[in-house]
Amino acid sequence: MLNRRHLRIKVLQSLYAFFQSKDEEFGKIEKETLNSLERIYDLYIYLLLSFSELKAIGEHRMEENKKKIFPTDEDANPNRKFVDSAIVDILEKQPTLRVHSEQRKVNWIGDENREMFRKIYAQIRESEVYDSYMNNDISGFEEDKAFAVALFKAEIANSEILYSHFEDENIHWIDDIDLACSMVVKTIKGFENDQDPTILPLYKDKDDELSFVRELLRKTIVLDKDNEELIDQLTSNWELDRIAKMDVILMKMAITELQIFNNIPTKVTLNEYIEISKFYSTPKSNGFINGVLDKAISRLEKEGKITKVGRGLKS
Repeated sequence: MLNRRHLRIKVLQSLYAFFQSKDEEFGKIEKETLNSLERIYDLYIYLLLSFSELKAIGEHRMEENKKKIFPTDEDANPNRKFVDSAIVDILEKQPTLRVHSEQRKVNWIGDENREMFRKIYAQIRESEVYDSYMNNDISGFEEDKAFAVALFKAEIANSEILYSHFEDENIHWIDDIDLACSMVVKTIKGFENDQDPTILPLYKDKDDELSFVRELLRKTIVLDKDNEELIDQLTSNWELDRIAKMDVILMKMAITELQIFNNIPTKVTLNEYIEISKFYSTPKSNGFINGVLDKAISRLEKEGKITKVGRGLKS
């Protein structure tokens, strides 16, 4: 499921595009932001469906081997442990997954995709995790589940072939893939032999999380001039245009969040944007942003512009 940090990152990406292009309309930016969030779920569905594709490739390979003029014993009596895996069977039959796949038109149909999975399957067959599972003489639901998690982590989530495909499909998925992969792992670990399998939702509280995204996006744009003036005053030794654009946007978002969301602790906001800066800006940005935001917090608190409601929210 989405967390607040990922929501902030999506707003950051949208604001960067908005401030870079003066022609962008706010309504369009908001729509694209919400669509980008929904597309994370498509990525999650694609990854879950990858198991069925690999099973299909495995079964096709076994059938072709049986047709050889001089089949070996292995060709005639193949090891079916992977294609008969309980976890793969669950994912292939899970009704909610099927519905999402159909409604969102998320699938791996097509010759190019089949060829891609043929290559991935060939790599998997050479892997240590696959060899160990296929030849350890251990069977059962828990064994299949442990293997599915290990296989996904080692060979699917880290597949350069799949990574390249997703990058070509949607540039934002590069930032989303870790979250989607963690959702897949959590989904598989949650399967129980005697319970109906469930698929995770994208949102924990959809209304609350979308409200947070819309408000942060809108208010950062509305307060842009005020925030820019404040940052300019607090960085008197710097020309504003010399500060990295990403740093400026991060500080604008943080200053907006500090004032608009009275239920988010000041320290949480500060820490979140410092952490985000470590991945989305220059190596020294987090220290610079930390210093500026500390000053901003002091000033805004003195001016009564930061008010927090509830125990422990003032720090």
